[in-house]
Amino acid sequence: MLETELYAPVKAHLEAQGYEVKAEVGTADVVACRAGQDPLIVELKTGFSLTLLHQAVARQSISDFVYVAVPRWAGKSGWRTFKGNVGLCKRLGIGVMSVRLKDGHVQVHADPGAFRPRKSKRRKGALLREFEQREGDPNTGGTRGQIVTVYRQNAVKCASYLAQHGPAKGAVVARETGVDKATRMMADNHHGWFVRVVKGVYDLTEEGARGFVGKGKDSSTP
Repeated sequence: MLETELYAPVKAHLEAQGYEVKAEVGTADVVACRAGQDPLIVELKTGFSLTLLHQAVARQSISDFVYVAVPRWAGKSGWRTFKGNVGLCKRLGIGVMSVRLKDGHVQVHADPGAFRPRKSKRRKGALLREFEQREGDPNTGGTRGQIVTVYRQNAVKCASYLAQHGPAKGAVVARETGVDKATRMMADNHHGWFVRVVKGVYDLTEEGARGFVGKGKDSSTP
């Protein structure tokens, strides 16, 4: 695939909107002009890249109307990647077009303009709760290993209690460890450490016992 294959569909799309379009004008791949308006600039690439974004940002010193145009994605994974790149372009104030090469269809996914990200109160609240409830600073920034979360720290407390005291009711574990959701946590058993002995009573699985027996109530993460 060549960048030149994108030009004819993009040119036709812009001409249909009343623009006069020319290729390779100065440093721009495509320049479209309409009477009384700033030029519209399009940078063509066969895929998203840092170079493409650099070029588009540089063109913003010429005009506020800068787009990038790339071939239309293929498959679900291609769409996820494309969607992420569209989001990045929005933050940079860059418009995005995709070109379906089989029939030349051009779709505009974002127009240039100032971007103000929508804040999520739910995500912000979850972030602050995790920060406030996490004990100490058990992780190394940028780690690719096991992340120690508040959930994991609480699971460790429950497992350590069972290792020291044996099978116990969920309510007892919750009271003694201070983990309010101990019963639900042991029932969900996301780490594979817990097993329900009888209704409301939990013990360690073989895997849990290997990690916690002998470590005591205040054991750190195994």
